[in-house]
Amino acid sequence: MRRQIPLIICFICGIAMIIQFFIPHRASQIVFRRALDWTLVIGVFAFVLGIGSLIHVHWVKISRRGENWQYSLLVFLGLIGMTLVGLINGQEGRAFLWLYNNIQVPLDATMFSLLAFFMASAAFRAFRARTLEATLLLIAAIIVMFGNAPVGKWLWNQMGVIPLINKLVEAIPALPENAKDWILDNPNMSSRRAIILGIGLGGISQALRIILGIERSHLGGGD
Repeated sequence: MRRQIPLIICFICGIAMIIQFFIPHRASQIVFRRALDWTLVIGVFAFVLGIGSLIHVHWVKISRRGENWQYSLLVFLGLIGMTLVGLINGQEGRAFLWLYNNIQVPLDATMFSLLAFFMASAAFRAFRARTLEATLLLIAAIIVMFGNAPVGKWLWNQMGVIPLINKLVEAIPALPENAKDWILDNPNMSSRRAIILGIGLGGISQALRIILGIERSHLGGGD
């Protein structure tokens, strides 16, 4: 029963949420809004569980003096400090906004800056022109990057790079002046739509597996 009851609840809720999209009735909309309210309540409980798990993991690391336990101490200080300031001063108070704008925002900018270097490193490894596909990817990436960069726009507009290429390479069709926009609006958009469509179909199949009880990993693994 510990597994059957959650599976029954999941099946009933899933079928109800699917059916309500095909029943344009006021009662169906009321049920849908009430279900959304329940998800907010469940989300609050999940948030509490997440905070408890975060505290437990870092407390164990601090108590055992694990590797880089000092960073876990900073996590505790930030969590407790921001919570106390928010409760005392409010989220719109000067102290809370100062901490957010002078600590949280610079940290986010630093993380994204470091992420840019990792992306550049991965792109360097991926763009090695060893195959035809990698060569096409490299050429498209260079055109898009130069088209978005200020230097690239200057070369495009002032020096007329694309018309020059068209004159030198007459064997291929003329490249459009807005080559960057053409790449983003046609091949890139087509591939993005294909990926999004595949993700949507995968999400639907996974949702059906969960509703029908075929996929039970969310219950704790096992069969």
